[in-house]
Parts: sequence; C-alpha cells; structure tokens
Amino acid sequence: MTAPAGQPSAVPAPPAPQSSYRLQLQPGFGFADAAAIAGYLASLGVTHAYLSPVLQAMPGSAHGYDVVDHSRLSADLGGEEGFRDMVAAFRRHGLGVIADIVPNHMAIAAPESLNRQFWSVLRDGPGSAYAHWFDIDWQAQDGRVLLPVLAGPPAECAADLAVDRTGTGGPVLRYHDHVLPVRPGTDGLPLPDLLRAQHYRLACWRAGNTELNWRRFFDVTTLIAVRVEDPGVFDATHGLLLGLMAEGLIDGLRVDHPDGLADPRGYLDRLAARAGGAWVITEKILSGAEELPPDWTCAGTTGYDSLVMVDGLFTDPAGAMPLTGAYAGFTGCPQEFGPVAEAAKRQVANGTMVSEVRRLARLLRRAPDPALRELDDGDLGLVLAELLTAFPVYRAYVVPGEPPPAASAATVAAAADCARRRLPGHLLGALDVVAALALGAPGAGTAEPWRAEFAVRFQQTCGPVMAKGVEDTAFYRWSRLTSRNEVGGEPGRLGVDPGEFHAFAARLARDWPATMTTLSTHDTKRQEDARARLAVLAEIPADWAREVGHWHDRALMLTPGRMPEPDTEYLLWQALLAAWPISPERTAGYLSKAMREAKTATSWQDPDEDYEAAAHAFAAAALADPRLSAAIAAFAAAIAPDSRVNSLGAKLVQLTMPGVADVYQGCEVGGFRLVDPDNRGLVDYAPRRALLAAIDAARGGTAAPGLDAEKLLVTSRALRLRRDHPDWFGGGYAPVRAAGPAAGHVVAFQRGGHAITVVTRLPAGLRGRGGWAGTALAAPAGPRRWRDVLTGTTHDGPAPALAGLTGRLPVALLVPSA
Repeated sequence: MTAPAGQPSAVPAPPAPQSSYRLQLQPGFGFADAAAIAGYLASLGVTHAYLSPVLQAMPGSAHGYDVVDHSRLSADLGGEEGFRDMVAAFRRHGLGVIADIVPNHMAIAAPESLNRQFWSVLRDGPGSAYAHWFDIDWQAQDGRVLLPVLAGPPAECAADLAVDRTGTGGPVLRYHDHVLPVRPGTDGLPLPDLLRAQHYRLACWRAGNTELNWRRFFDVTTLIAVRVEDPGVFDATHGLLLGLMAEGLIDGLRVDHPDGLADPRGYLDRLAARAGGAWVITEKILSGAEELPPDWTCAGTTGYDSLVMVDGLFTDPAGAMPLTGAYAGFTGCPQEFGPVAEAAKRQVANGTMVSEVRRLARLLRRAPDPALRELDDGDLGLVLAELLTAFPVYRAYVVPGEPPPAASAATVAAAADCARRRLPGHLLGALDVVAALALGAPGAGTAEPWRAEFAVRFQQTCGPVMAKGVEDTAFYRWSRLTSRNEVGGEPGRLGVDPGEFHAFAARLARDWPATMTTLSTHDTKRQEDARARLAVLAEIPADWAREVGHWHDRALMLTPGRMPEPDTEYLLWQALLAAWPISPERTAGYLSKAMREAKTATSWQDPDEDYEAAAHAFAAAALADPRLSAAIAAFAAAIAPDSRVNSLGAKLVQLTMPGVADVYQGCEVGGFRLVDPDNRGLVDYAPRRALLAAIDAARGGTAAPGLDAEKLLVTSRALRLRRDHPDWFGGGYAPVRAAGPAAGHVVAFQRGGHAITVVTRLPAGLRGRGGWAGTALAAPAGPRRWRDVLTGTTHDGPAPALAGLTGRLPVALLVPSA
C-alpha cells in the first residue's frame, strides 16, 4: 500500500480542487456514512470531499487529531476496507478526496501501549529505537521522561500503583487506566525502588506545566510532539497516506499546525517531493498584515485569512466607538483589546507554558555571554517570557545556518523593542542577546548545537503562547463584538472597507490562486451565520446597548447576587443571540468552556465549582424565564432581515472569490453553532437533501421561505458554476464598481472575465438612507444582458440597477446572457 521511502507518487498530481466539503469523521459518522452522502455532495456542486484525520486515533476520538498509530486507517471509522469503499463511492460521483494530516504530534494514550513508539521510550529510555521520534530533554530529569499522570503527589498515590505480572507481554505498572511498561529486570524491586529505576518519573498532573521535559502540542500533555524533521520519522508517519496518494485514492492534503514544526518550509518541500506536487494547504494562522512565506511549497492556507477579511466586509466600522462605550460601560473592561491580549499572553508564558520557557532557559545557560550567565533563573525567565509575550505573530521562520528571512528579522526586532519597554534596565543587555540568538545569530561557537536548538525551540514556543494567550484566553476576556473574536482576527479592529477587500482578493488571485477560503471550520469560535447575526449589532449599537441592559436587569431580578463576571455575562448574551434558539444543554457547555478559557474566576486547572454553579444558574434562569427568553427571541427576529443579508452576502463572496471554496459540514444552510465541541456534532443530511431537491424542482425559486433555503440555493448554484466553469474561477479577479448614492453598500467583482458577484453590505445603513435610490452597477463592457444564476432573472446592461439586481435576493451571481 505504501510507496517506497523517498519515491514520489506514481500517479500524476491531479488538478487543484474547485471546492471542498469538510466532513468531521467520528465513530457516529464514519467512512460508510460519508460514502452514503456522496450523491448529495455531488448534487451540491462540490468537487472534493475534505476529510478530518483518517489514521488510527484514540479509541472513540471525536476529531481524529490524537493519532496513536500512523500505520493503520482508523478502525473506529471503518478501517481500510471502509476507506476504500468510501473513496470508490466518491469516485462514482466524480468527487476527489482531501485528507487531513497531523505531522506535529500524536497522542499519549491510556493504556500507553496504544502508542507503540512512546511505549518503547518509556520501557527503554534513551536507548529505545524510537527515542529520536520525540523532543525529549533527557538531562532535565536525570535521563528520565516526566510522566504527569498522577492525581496528586506520588507518595499520596502509592496505594493506587500496582505491578501486574500476569500479562503475556511482561510485567506492567498499573495506575487506574494507565498501563506502563516496567524496565526489564526491575519488577522484583520494592515499589519505591522500582519507580526510581524506571526510564520515566511519575508526577502529579500539575507538574506538566512546570517540569515537563518533552515538547507537546500547546499545553496538552496527552499530545506529544513528533520530530518529523528526521527523515525516518517522516517516512514512518507519512508512509500510509503517501501510499494512498500513490494509488490515486487521495488527491490533496491539509497540513495541521505547521507552525509547531522545527522547519515548516523544509517539511513542505519534503512533502511536495514525496506527494508528487499534489495540492497541499496548511493550517497557517496569519496575524494582522502578515503574509504566508512566499517560499513555502504549498497552495496556501486553510482560509482563516479570508474568513476574517470577509467577515470584516459585512461589519460596520462606524460602530466601533459606540460599541466600545457600551461594552466598557457594562463591564468596566479596557476599551482596547491589545492590553488584554498582552496580559493573557504573559499569563500563559508564566503559567501553563512555564516548562517550555524553562527549557529555553536551560539552553541559554550554555551561552558564554556574561549578560546571560550573570542572571538568576527568575530574571532569565522574565526576559524570555516578555519576548514571547511581545511576539506579534505566531512565530518567525528561522533555519539555523541560513540568513533569517527579512520578515522574520523584522518580527523579532519588533518583539524585542516591545519587550524592552516592559523590562527593567539591568535586563536589556540580556534581551538583546536572546533576540539575536532567536534569529540564529552567528558568532564564536556557532557550531555549538545548543545555538541551533535554541533558535528552533524558541520559534516552536512562540506559537503556543500566541494561540493559548489570544485565541484561548483573551478572546474570552474581551467581548465588545464577539463575531470579530475569530482565529487570526483582530478583535480591536471592527470592519474592512471594500477597497481593502479587493486588494486582498487580487493578491490571492495573483500569488495564491489555489489557497482555501472558508467561513466555518471545526475550530471557529462560532459558525458563520452566528457571526453574521452579531455583525448587525455594529450597525445598531444603541439598540443593542439598550436591549442587553434590559436583559441584564431582568436576569438580576431572577438570580440576585448570583451573577457571572461582567465580561462573561456580556459574552453570554451575545452567545445566546448568535445561536438562538439554543438549548440549555448547549448553553451550559459553551458557558463552561468560556469561563474556564478566560482563566479569571475559574479555569480548567483550578475550577471554582461555586462560581461556575452560580453562573450556570444565571444562564438557566434566563433561558427558563418566559419574559426574558421572549425578549431575546424578539430581538433575534427583529435583526433577522439584516442578518440574512450578511449571511447570504458573506457566503457568496467566499464561494466566488479567489481560492478553493470550502463548505464546512452542514453550513450550506444556516450555521449557528458555537465553539467546539458544539460545532463538531453530527449533521442530519436527510432534510438538506430533500430541500436541495425541492429547490432544484422549483427552477429559479427557493422552494421554501427562510435562510436555509436561500443559503442552500446560493451555495449550490455558486458551487455548480465553479465546477462547470473552472477556467472562470482559476485566476483573474477584477473589482466591479457601482455608481450612485448607495454605492458604498455594494461589493461586486468579476471572475475570469465572465461571472460577476454582487452582494449587499451594511443593510441597516442602506435602509436608513432610503434604499438603492438610483444606484447602478457599472458592469464591464461586453454583454448587453446578464442572467442571475441564483434566480434565473435576466438584467439589461451595461448599468443594471441595484434595486433590480437585488429584488428577490440581496445578492446576485451574474453570467453573460445570450
């Protein structure tokens, strides 16, 4: 099944997809279930099924990113036979296959024997044939692997530890669900001596954040990082999927978390060579004005950059000041996001990521520079933590022995300048040395391995501090308008003007025409239509402030003295509005995650059960109160017409702009789910299939009123047009202007000299100015008539009126009419 090591794919690389449909595989939706909807996906118009990880993960895994065995397809999903049957079903319907690959980490299972490689390391230590698979600092724990699995200090857990000699594989050490190998020849020792004799050291689970001596995924100690920069490890972890590509069963790959790798560029080069140049995208999170490194051998990103840009296009920047005033008045929180993000990153660097910072400090202890040698551990940790906190992006891209890229050098310099303002004067010399070492600065002793290791490890630590500090902490602490609190986004920046969007789309068409675009993923904080609903608030900030004040007053009467923190309450009201109608169970799940991610009154590590119970009682009372729930429902209904405009406009823009258009499972109709695990639930395809059939039968109508039917119409027609005319959507992009008093409320562009996308933006403002009022589209010269593929309506050119174009739907997709 696998191609020989080092041999490229035997099948010529297929063309890039036109579109994809993301499927979250899990035990309740495996390979056979995916095969069963192949006909529906083809009818929808997608060209490729886009699969979450398919290798053997932890038993029962609901996401697949916790791989334990790279040599097998997931038995939980249907195994090899089920996979082949699924691909055959896709092929019968003309669908390609994209697979998700996880090169950065694998799971530490319980029992630990499920991960053969890690089991070997636990048994044999540095002498294991698999010791090179993992980034383990053996010196930090006297040649042992720290294993933080105990419920408390080892002495208090001794009664739950037992040696089991009954198995056929040799003696093992048992602790609840954990089953650990016993070093050969030590099973006869008394338990205290036996524990000291192992190649691992058992510790309380809390020690994972302070004493861990191996690299992990972010702060998750059940996911151990893998050294795919080693050619042998690369071959072992990629062989099965590359073999399936060589057979023609997989057409493209999505690379998970490339920023965790030692050398992302080198990894992508090797992957491209082995995959025969197949279409590959990377889950690279771009921050602010950051751009994808131009020397990466890939087609682009998984689309968070386009998501943030499209969302901003439908959010009114004029709402920034009044929304900020209302938010600060309600919560007492800072009026700017920057200080909140900085404080959260600093907390992470000094908290859950301390073990990684200490590892960097141990490397710096080898430096001959007196500016470092004279520092105690506290000061050295402070310098590192401040530099990590100040990093404005996920990481730099420094390859030891090579000159640093200009963008990386500028990033490190900017971070050092920022950290300099936070550190006391006696540490500034040390900061300069550390910043230079982070860029792989040459000098005396350049050949010393610790220098290269520090440059790599520092970059691998930047990403977790950014992700855990911003996405998983600050986003839950600053809730001015949570539709902007999205991965890769800038919550402090409310909107994007059409000119900026056009420039972004033109750059994609020029530099990354086969990148992915998306509006929802398995990791978004809330799905696309929930964000589209919240975006309306930027146009009506006074109405929102008044409404949320009423809700607060009513809830205070229901649960006096049992209020969550003000920002959490403000976040909750937006979550309820965004996802309405929402069940008490979904609300409770979201609220638990939000409170613990914020890490203010409670956290995952130190939950405050009394506070959480009070917050849950508050939310439950709000949902159970007929008056309050009716008020939320009425407000959601009142903004529904404008929310509809945002939803349909954002979807059509995303599906027709440059890039491979992805639809996240179920979001071809209204997507109102919140952060995982809410957004990873099973999708009922029967009503979607029936609704699409009804729309097709209606020939130009939506078959039924409501957002679901209209969005499914827009999605299917746009995807089918892409599939039928790939030459139109493969490259060219040109803005199409409008003329008239309401020109600022339309965004339009042409693809391939043919298809024209027309969408309405900021609908409340448009209505307030009296509608389109003589505004017309300045259609390109050529066709005198245009047909809207969404409705079948024809429009005369060369300047069709916006009132006519948006008469039935607030969007249009025009093609030349004969």
